[in-house]
Amino acid sequence: MPPAKEEQNVDIVEKCMGVMGRWQILICVSVFLCKLPIAWHQLNIVLLAPPTVFSCAENMTEKCSSNCSDIVFDRSIFTNTIQMEWNLICDRSQLVNFAQTITMLGILIGNFIFGLLSDKFGRRNPLIWAVIIQLISGTATAFAPWFWLFLLLRFISAAATGGTMVTSFVLVMEITGIKWRTTLGILYQVPFNVGHLSLALIGYLIRDWHYVQLAITLPSLLLISYYWIIPESPRWLLALGQPEKAIKVMEKACRFNKLETSSITEDVHIYMKKRSIEQATGTFMDLVRTKSMRVKSISIFYNWVVCGLCFFGGAQYMGQLGGNVFVNIAMSAVIQIPGTIFSIWFMQSIGRRYTLMGSDFLAGLSFLLISFVPEDAHWPRVLLGTLGMFGLSVCFPTVYIYSGELYPTVIRNIGVGTSSMFARVGSMLAPFVAGLASYQPWLAPAIFGIVPLIGAALCYYLPETKNCVLPETLEDAEKFSRQRKGSVAPGLDSTIQFEARS
Repeated sequence: MPPAKEEQNVDIVEKCMGVMGRWQILICVSVFLCKLPIAWHQLNIVLLAPPTVFSCAENMTEKCSSNCSDIVFDRSIFTNTIQMEWNLICDRSQLVNFAQTITMLGILIGNFIFGLLSDKFGRRNPLIWAVIIQLISGTATAFAPWFWLFLLLRFISAAATGGTMVTSFVLVMEITGIKWRTTLGILYQVPFNVGHLSLALIGYLIRDWHYVQLAITLPSLLLISYYWIIPESPRWLLALGQPEKAIKVMEKACRFNKLETSSITEDVHIYMKKRSIEQATGTFMDLVRTKSMRVKSISIFYNWVVCGLCFFGGAQYMGQLGGNVFVNIAMSAVIQIPGTIFSIWFMQSIGRRYTLMGSDFLAGLSFLLISFVPEDAHWPRVLLGTLGMFGLSVCFPTVYIYSGELYPTVIRNIGVGTSSMFARVGSMLAPFVAGLASYQPWLAPAIFGIVPLIGAALCYYLPETKNCVLPETLEDAEKFSRQRKGSVAPGLDSTIQFEARS
């Protein structure tokens, strides 16, 4: 029988219902499906507002003439776009960028609001609320008769999308065992890549923005099944001092996995006696209350800015590839997949901290070198940009996993939600930074290079979380600050062997 100290440090959820079984697979696959509409709603501007060719029937030389009352759009590729619908051209063309900024702002707000809601009301219910709001507002967007109503509905839909992002990820992280946490955390990102890739097919088959909007929204009807499929996180229930509800969830999981349930109640009650529930809920201020939490939060927040600014901005900077718009969409999505897959191996072998540090360094160095390459050297610039995007595609899933592991259960959703907000801030700035290339060719890649290099340096102050039991209380999280960099957190030593139902 393990000593008391070791028993206190056991990952009780893993001990009670196993590392990975049919129940965990069912829940994870179900949750993964919501990443498809997340990608669609976040990136659909490429189909709703693609580059549009137009002319003035009355003045063929001055197509933006103020006297033009008969605008002719080229409908050979897209039969209807939001530019065509509301004449978002010439001096109104910036409204297209504003529509995407509104989307990123909505995701930012949704990350924050649903982060707070899910730490207070659980992971399950806010996830279901977000899915329903996304479905209703996304459908209504397709029928918006006015541009400003389109923006409002798009904002609401984006906020719901931000909610599904943060709640679904945390739920996956909290029901899986330590051994599978990294793999599933990365696989959680793959449906986003698939969703991005599928936009090329959706756009190829559907050329009217109204029907594109419906095509990316109506599949969310399937996600209503979450009401019957998705349970509450037992880890959240334990952290909030509700062991009886947690026991019911874990017993159901064990029965589904064909495991014994006889000792769950006793194990949980022993565990709860040894855990302090004095601070069952957390607040935003807990993210920066102590020195160690401030250091972690600043480092992680900045690296989320790196992801948002440099990934979206870097993709835009790499340019208008020309040719077929649907091929371009597919190419930009395919770039992400190898990095996402490779990040699993990197994090398992060298840990989270060095993976994030290395991917930041690779991305930063690659983009920075572009600043020194002559403009007419096309292929070297493209190859360096592709290498930089590969680094960022490793960085994104890594920072997702890292955020979920650094913050304790009582503030995990607040932490992940707030962190993701900073990615949205970066993504809102990305088009403006990429546009600096039209003023000074070296300026945009220099910024996209320097920003990740600073992120790599900040990783030095983060503790390694590979194979650690997820911290549950603020006291657990503080133990990370009392360890040597690169080691496992004291008091959360995952090398201790426990009798887990695996």
